[in-house]
Amino acid sequence: MKDTLPKATVLTRLALFAALVLSAFPIYWMFIIATRSNDVVGQVPPPLLPGGNLGENLERLWGMRDANFLLGLTNSAIVATTVTVSVVLLSSLAGFAFAKLRFKGRNQLLVVVLLTMAVPLQQMGIIPLYIMMVKLGWAGELKAVILPFLVNAFGVFFMRQYAEQAIPDELIEAARVDGCSTLRIYWSIVLPALRPAIAVLGLLTFMQTWNEFIWPMVVLTPSNPTVQLSLSALNGAHFQDYTLVFTGTALSTLPLIVIFVLFGRQIVGGIMEGAVK
Repeated sequence: MKDTLPKATVLTRLALFAALVLSAFPIYWMFIIATRSNDVVGQVPPPLLPGGNLGENLERLWGMRDANFLLGLTNSAIVATTVTVSVVLLSSLAGFAFAKLRFKGRNQLLVVVLLTMAVPLQQMGIIPLYIMMVKLGWAGELKAVILPFLVNAFGVFFMRQYAEQAIPDELIEAARVDGCSTLRIYWSIVLPALRPAIAVLGLLTFMQTWNEFIWPMVVLTPSNPTVQLSLSALNGAHFQDYTLVFTGTALSTLPLIVIFVLFGRQIVGGIMEGAVK
């Protein structure tokens, strides 16, 4: 038993390292090509070290008027941040209410929320939603891609499940005895207890909103794109400039990588903390 355990540990680590290399290499190669010229894209073996063309590629990227890449990055940052803050706030409020507050029709409302998760609302509702945006005069504006996603059923259900497990009823009752209002209980007790779930939901929501393509393509115009529409414009050019596409893709991926590097440890630690509780 003593001899097999270290071998199993070594094999596990080797397998994890191999999986890490296979997963990370395409991203690394994307950044490498972003610093190179088009003549090395199909090179075998592929280049593994950065080149000296990053400045030139960035200059050409900013100069692509059809792509509006800088505007796309800015718009995506605004949309993803706004939607993430709203989803986290409203989902935590609704999750707390469904988990710890007693009111008439609570279970029926929760069933309605769960049923909406079973319906592909974006695919089925894209036409009536677009008609609604046109009638409101919001077509082509950022609020058309923000408002429909300010809350989602998954976030409410996720927060409800976490609050049910992480917050004891006795703690809520003790706060009420001390004279705390419902909002004060939410702010001072519930919100700190939900931080692990908030971190996970915030990251998932930001990534999903940042990568959203179908709805922005329908409701926005090329003159006011998100970053995914800008990438589509680069990819749809008559001449396939791979270094330009890879440079744009690398820039659009960079914010997600930075967020994960900054908050990944907190997210994993929060998940483990919630699991221990």
